[in-house]
Amino acid sequence: MKKVSISDIARKAGVSVSTVSFVMNDKAVKMRISREVIEKVENVAREMGYRPNQLARGLRTGKTKTIGLIVENISNAFFAAMAKTIEDEAKKYDYKVVYCSTDNDETKARELISMLSQRQVDGYIITPTLNLAEEIRRLQAENKPVVLIDRYFPEHEEIPSVLVDNYAGVAEGMEFLIAKGYQRIGLVTIEADMAHMHDRLQAYYDTLRKHDMPQDRRLVKQVPYGYVHEAALEEVEDFLTGDGKNCDALFFLTNYLGVLGIEAAKKLNIHIPEGKAFLCFDDNDIFRLYTPTISVIRQPICEIGQQAMAALIERLRHTGTEAPPENAPIKLAAELVPRESI
Repeated sequence: MKKVSISDIARKAGVSVSTVSFVMNDKAVKMRISREVIEKVENVAREMGYRPNQLARGLRTGKTKTIGLIVENISNAFFAAMAKTIEDEAKKYDYKVVYCSTDNDETKARELISMLSQRQVDGYIITPTLNLAEEIRRLQAENKPVVLIDRYFPEHEEIPSVLVDNYAGVAEGMEFLIAKGYQRIGLVTIEADMAHMHDRLQAYYDTLRKHDMPQDRRLVKQVPYGYVHEAALEEVEDFLTGDGKNCDALFFLTNYLGVLGIEAAKKLNIHIPEGKAFLCFDDNDIFRLYTPTISVIRQPICEIGQQAMAALIERLRHTGTEAPPENAPIKLAAELVPRESI
């Protein structure tokens, strides 16, 4: 089979060879080639199966056409689905993705950034650990674009982020439970000092306050982050047989806590929703397959991934000769999905 050349692409796209060369070598924006022409050339190149010599291209342009994706745990359903979306979106722009997990460990996160930096990735999409802001700002100072997903740094708005509106999502869930007549709503969350979890917890308390309902902190169970499955399950069981025993509804603030809740309820012979109503922030296949099905606040995982990739590409194409992209956080709406557990 004849190898596709940039001349072949130029002929089919109806543009000059130099235009194709600029697009293929990431110089199109600098040469003031329109976004429409860039996308047309890229689409034709993909359709024709053009495969540039990435090694030679990297040496010539300083670009490797790879993106580093760092998440908390790639085995978690939320992050796995996110990674798949980002990988699919990256392919549209002829980028490859190298992804890895931090396990929410700051030392490991820094080591992963160092490793990806040595591999000369062009940009990063990161679910940050708590004290990673300075490391990320250093990347930005080195002209390596970074977009945060799932969580953010309230004190560093210069770092772009794409995430769900955590506060609004929990508030909507609480309003739904209260409208259904539940009066003692317990909360199960993780013991971690992360902004997005603070937003969720704050929404819980604010909604109770709005309805003049008691804010009993004994009804809030914080499971230490990083507990192994057995220890975390024991924490949830202790709550269901202790301070949370008289709750008529439980709101789990992560999907893996929701799975633990189902397991604990089954062991303790607690019937859902007759014994307790269940609502979980974030969906999971188990919640759709379990009987009864579990109600959730569903995050728009695909849209988060798509928006994050689009934001990164926009920054990768920015040359400094034009106005920089806005760094204001992109907050997307979560969706309440009522099922049989309420």
